[in-house]
Amino acid sequence: MNLIIPMAGRGSRLRPHTLLTPKPLLPIAGKPIVKRLVEDISETVGTKLNRIAFIIGDFGLEVEEMLLNVAKEAGAEGQILYQNEPLGTAHAIYCAKEILKGPIVVAFADTLFRAKFELDLSSDAVIWVSKIKNPEAFGVVKLDGKGSIERFVEKPKKFISDLAIIGIYYFKEGKMLKGELQNIIENNIKQGGEYQITDALENMLSNGLKLTTGKVDAWMDCGNKDAMISTNTNVLQFKKEELKSKPANLILQNSEIIEPCYIAPNVSIMNSKVGPNVSIYEGCKIQDCFIENSIIREKSILKNLKLNNSMIGMNVLADSEYHSLDLGDFSSLQG
Repeated sequence: MNLIIPMAGRGSRLRPHTLLTPKPLLPIAGKPIVKRLVEDISETVGTKLNRIAFIIGDFGLEVEEMLLNVAKEAGAEGQILYQNEPLGTAHAIYCAKEILKGPIVVAFADTLFRAKFELDLSSDAVIWVSKIKNPEAFGVVKLDGKGSIERFVEKPKKFISDLAIIGIYYFKEGKMLKGELQNIIENNIKQGGEYQITDALENMLSNGLKLTTGKVDAWMDCGNKDAMISTNTNVLQFKKEELKSKPANLILQNSEIIEPCYIAPNVSIMNSKVGPNVSIYEGCKIQDCFIENSIIREKSILKNLKLNNSMIGMNVLADSEYHSLDLGDFSSLQG
């Protein structure tokens, strides 16, 4: 099975954290979003991933090497492809047209999920969905009496369904998807100025294909700062047993760590209380702080802070009495 991960977006809602790091490579509980996504997909589909195509913008060679390593660690061959213009979801997937053959999973790299279900490999396509409280803000699916999809509706003004499309899809035959995408692009079928995957899905329904849903237990967004912190909290809770091992070279003096937390190697924590639901990355120094529900990235130095719901970038120096911070890389904040 091949996996296609469109991730060329700029992550503008997460600035300043995405000015130097593409959003899918921002870490959640110790691993980049895209790495966790690949692991979740591999576990859910229950079969070997042969090739993973990452659809990116101009992210640079270092990022490309990191992505190829993500594929390698998943036992797959990695491939870097480019979407140079933001022309929509259908166009992004079509950038990987050369591997659109055989069974395919498409997963957009701005969401994580937790699921326990057996993928219906007899369906022509499976669309991952999550039951939500505000369906008017999302694309949703309407099911028939047999549990198959009969309709797709984008941001319904009246209640039609509370099953939101989360951006992960399985296609039994990639060539079928390729033909639908090619038809959309060649005939310039657009919504809001972009080529959309939902148009291809609607056409599959019109042609009598069987489309079903894969329902997730948890859908975790990574679209903005608050969503990132919430997702970090959820993943820490889900993975707390595997995160209990003591990190290498941890300096812990007169301090307490309240689980669950992710603490990277080479971290110093002095006269502080950390946790719950905190991720602290390599080389950080924490002194005289109380930190909960926060993400602190590499080589940052924090002093005299009482933080909650905060996201701190790399190489940040913060020393003052603040309670909620959103600081990008190389920032300095001193009272």
